[in-house]
Parts: sequence; C-alpha cells; structure tokens
Amino acid sequence: MTDDERAIRELVEAWMVSSKAGDLPAVLDLTTDDVIFMTPGGQPFGKAAFAAASENMKSVSLEGHSEIQELKVLGDWAYLRNYVEMTATPVNGGAPVRRTGYTLTILRKEADGRWRLARDANLMATDAS
Repeated sequence: MTDDERAIRELVEAWMVSSKAGDLPAVLDLTTDDVIFMTPGGQPFGKAAFAAASENMKSVSLEGHSEIQELKVLGDWAYLRNYVEMTATPVNGGAPVRRTGYTLTILRKEADGRWRLARDANLMATDAS
C-alpha cells in the first residue's frame, strides 16, 4: 500500500469517526472548498448546503460502517468505490433509519499535501429489511 492509499483510507475512517461524533467542523475539513455532493433525485450541492443539512442531523445518533471496494490513485487525484451501512437513530426516541449502498468518490490532493473529498455520488438507499 502506498502512502497516498494509506492517507485516503485514513480520510475515510476519519469521516466515519467524525460523522458518528457529530463533529461537523472535522467533517468539513475533509472536503475541498469546491466539493460537490450528488444524491439520487436531487440537485448537486456544495459545502454550505452539506453543512446546513448536517446541522439538521444533530438530533440523531449515527452508527455505521464503511468498506472500500476499490481505490485508485492517479497523481493528485484519486477515486474510490465504497460500500456504506449507516443507521440514524433519533436521540429523543423513534424508529431508527438504516441506509445502505455504494458511493463513488473523487478525491484531490491539495497544496498542503492532504487528500480531501472533491466529488461524491452517494447511492445509499433506505434498507427495508
């Protein structure tokens, strides 16, 4: 495993840990300023909209798992295909919502030498099981 591959795997782990902890500043630090997120049925959105949506998630507890299926580094760019399982449970009671599926992510190595998420296509869907 190369240093870049290791750094990207650490980024994915940091994303999961920070998301579970509700640490929005840490999650945002893992993205580029021009990040674009894409989800089924919605318009692409950037960092500010992601931050606003994440603020609305403060009333849920997140648990999840991420498994990188494919990772390829191409100079200062990389892509990864990832399988994610995530359960959001309302902290004040209510039924948990489980979502599973794949993401396709493009990462960019920035001037400070850190890898950050630049584009993300999230295909997770509600798991009815």
